[in-house]
Amino acid sequence: MDIETFFKKQNFKNQLKILTCGSVDDGKSTLIGRLLFDSKSIYSDQLSQTKFESEKYGTQGKEIDLALLIDGLQAEREQGITIDVAYRYFETDKCKFIIADTPGHQEYTRNMATGASNSDVGIILIDSTKGILDQTKRHTFILSLLEVNHVVIAINKMDLVNYDKKVYDEIIKSFEIISKNFNFYSKKYIPLSALVGDNVFTKSDNMPWYKNETLINTLEKFEVSKSYIDEKFSMPVQWVNRSSSDFRGYSGTISSGKINVNDEITVVPSGEKAKIKKILTPDGNSDSSFENQAVTISLDKEIDISRGDLITSDLQNIKIADQFSAHIIWMHKDAMLPERNYIFRFINSYVSGKITKLEHKININSYEKIAAKSLELNDIGYCKIALSKSTFFKSYSNNNQLGSFVIIDQFNNLTVGAGMIDFELRRSSNISWHDMTIDKKKRSTLNSQKPCALWFTGLSGSGKSTIANILEQKLHQLNKRTYLLDGDNIRHGLNKDLGFTDADRVENIRRVAEVSKLMTDAGLITLISFISPFKSERRMARDLFDTNEFIEIFVDTPIEECEKRDPKGLYKKARSGKLKNFTGIDSDYEIPLSPEIKLKTVSKNPEELADEILNYMKKNNII
Repeated sequence: MDIETFFKKQNFKNQLKILTCGSVDDGKSTLIGRLLFDSKSIYSDQLSQTKFESEKYGTQGKEIDLALLIDGLQAEREQGITIDVAYRYFETDKCKFIIADTPGHQEYTRNMATGASNSDVGIILIDSTKGILDQTKRHTFILSLLEVNHVVIAINKMDLVNYDKKVYDEIIKSFEIISKNFNFYSKKYIPLSALVGDNVFTKSDNMPWYKNETLINTLEKFEVSKSYIDEKFSMPVQWVNRSSSDFRGYSGTISSGKINVNDEITVVPSGEKAKIKKILTPDGNSDSSFENQAVTISLDKEIDISRGDLITSDLQNIKIADQFSAHIIWMHKDAMLPERNYIFRFINSYVSGKITKLEHKININSYEKIAAKSLELNDIGYCKIALSKSTFFKSYSNNNQLGSFVIIDQFNNLTVGAGMIDFELRRSSNISWHDMTIDKKKRSTLNSQKPCALWFTGLSGSGKSTIANILEQKLHQLNKRTYLLDGDNIRHGLNKDLGFTDADRVENIRRVAEVSKLMTDAGLITLISFISPFKSERRMARDLFDTNEFIEIFVDTPIEECEKRDPKGLYKKARSGKLKNFTGIDSDYEIPLSPEIKLKTVSKNPEELADEILNYMKKNNII
């Protein structure tokens, strides 16, 4: 075969993206090592290195440990487990494969979800000596959630159960029970031994009772590519290309469908329409292009298009909204808290928002819906989300790219979660904002003062309420109209339904911030005395107010001093274990980094500290 014929044949091979998953020690890495070994996809130097490392780290005595071909991290080799997601490439005469080896340990479920998000077929490994485990159920659920609808159930280590068909049949029976909850398009069961190669590439003589195909033959026959005829075109704009004065193109990767020259498209969100004039690919001009191709398109007329816009022929299925329901996989050790502000990253944009409600958490073992107030690491929940502005999307089942997002912590920029959009939520059509004739400016003029929110934060016993009370007296003497919102007082009424979990503390501050905003709108100077331990909620409160209206006052009292004072005996109870989730003891207090006012209470009395605030207000023309 000449080189040109060879490359032509390669270009027309089907390509399949595979994920291996299952519990710890089910044999995922060994199976991939076997696939690489038997497909002759290992370089001689790599094979030599693996033989050397097998003697040092391996589990097969003098034999080569195929799992070490995959477990590339030193930590993984020493522990004998897979931590990272490892991607490997191999091919046969009929097909090209990209295979992902994902962690089996529950702690790394987020890594498994990352690998599943871009896979066509899931290989679920089950150790025949152990049967179906909790993590098997967890990974099966995640595959279904992420629309990996073709699965191969590889029942591994059949050599350790003497190739017993009864064991194989019993595992199939058990898996059929759990998989009835999901609508997989196809399920294939294969008994195998990755270690010795039974039914991987070669039909096993040890299992004459198994009449179906080997694993590799099964994978080669999968046809999971989408129909370009039925799917309509969508492409998020990543770059506006102005390579010359007379050219304007729009570059991106096609997320769905097929596009042809002269097709009509619509731009979202503007709604402007145009026709495709040219399609430019890395190989030159093209009459058409398909999903996952990177292209630059030019239009038959100039219209306003920016990075982050969507060019589509599928306007009917594109949703534009600022609220939606979604499944969320939580990926961080710090719990997800409803009403906390996060950054939501969509395919081509970043939008601030919050998870307004956790509808339920999903029990991975029983698939039951459980009431919960937060999501912990690796939890999966169904939530309502509200964004600060509308964005475009499709449901995840309709388009994986346009229907997915990641959640980012706004302070440290860490990815904390990932989500799959179900459907949009519409605001009630009979609710609208009413502008009043008497506004904040007129109320402030009548009160002869500048309204503001004086937000006192600090540990319990720091002196917040004492200082705020003295300050209000001084403002009253100056004929200023004020109102003091105290944490304890509010919990007797407005927030009496809230406890002291992190989730309840977030909701506590959200409500108080909204009330404070209304009071400021009424033209009052509002004093708010709450521990408010989390910087995220203090930021949320600040964002509700106009510029210079929110004044953060950090009452800086060391915890040792707070414990000495302990006017309510709370620290004593917390130290003895009688009071749980107490700030500073077993619940964090996040110190303000740049408050407008910082009060050192150890060296000054409350009267002096109240005067400091008063002087600040005079200096900044608040009073």
